[in-house]
Amino acid sequence: MAETATVREVGLRDGLQMIATFFPTAAKLAWIRAELDAGVKDIEVCSFVPPKNIPQFADAVEVAEASVAMPGLRPSALVPNLKGAQRAVATGMPELHFVLSVSEAHNLRNVQRTVQQSVDEFRAVVALARAQPRPVRVSAALATALGCTIAGPVDPGRVIELAHVVVEAGADELSIADTVGYANPAQTRRLFEEACRTFGHRLPIAAHFHDTRGLGLANVYAAVEAGVRLFDASLAGLGGCPYAPGASGNIVTEDLVFLLESMGLSTGIDLGRLVEVRRIVAQHLPDETLYGQIAKAGPPKGFARAA
Repeated sequence: MAETATVREVGLRDGLQMIATFFPTAAKLAWIRAELDAGVKDIEVCSFVPPKNIPQFADAVEVAEASVAMPGLRPSALVPNLKGAQRAVATGMPELHFVLSVSEAHNLRNVQRTVQQSVDEFRAVVALARAQPRPVRVSAALATALGCTIAGPVDPGRVIELAHVVVEAGADELSIADTVGYANPAQTRRLFEEACRTFGHRLPIAAHFHDTRGLGLANVYAAVEAGVRLFDASLAGLGGCPYAPGASGNIVTEDLVFLLESMGLSTGIDLGRLVEVRRIVAQHLPDETLYGQIAKAGPPKGFARAA
């Protein structure tokens, strides 16, 4: 039986957050259902941020409630603070992704808090999750862990130090993010080897890469070699960061699935059906560039899923 890897779709959150065009609620739900039908079980469906800041998520409650009701789906939502977490758990959301930056400068710009203030808020979110009558998982997402557009290089020792803090505070998952596409494979492998060695026996470790400089999938390969088996990606490579102008966004979900399956890691995802989901995105975002090589060229002759 093939070894498995998990692909988590983040296009509905990270992919849409910088797009001014409002993606209709019904279309968001159609996107989620189509990916679920293609075998994508883990989907970050929205972000509980103030709608005045990011109007794209004005329908977060509606999307979350509908997602929670979908059989077989493991939905999650991003929360930047305790208020966002409270809104999320009220919808029945079973998994919260709390984001804080390793870079002090980026954290102040991104969530208007010092890193220590975000750590304190994270502890409050964990306490909220533990107080729920049903299980609620909390992932600590360490942004700018491999570089920052404001501060530049980030000390890997500081990443591990902050990881210790959030793990001890009760994180159910540790997500390490190359938020602005600064990482190279050698750097990625060193950091994720240390993270897996230090925390891998305690909780899942996820990797979140951007393809700003064309090294997204190379960094995935390095993380796989380091032991990571959980990856975020965005359909058609949508997304980006407000502090990385011109970034081409996240790694492409379809290309990631192809890479993992080619390496013998079963994702449980039907690649052909996944590519078809792009039609929903293209229909509602006709002016956005859609990335991805598999959608253009198709898989090579003889390609077979790892399973």
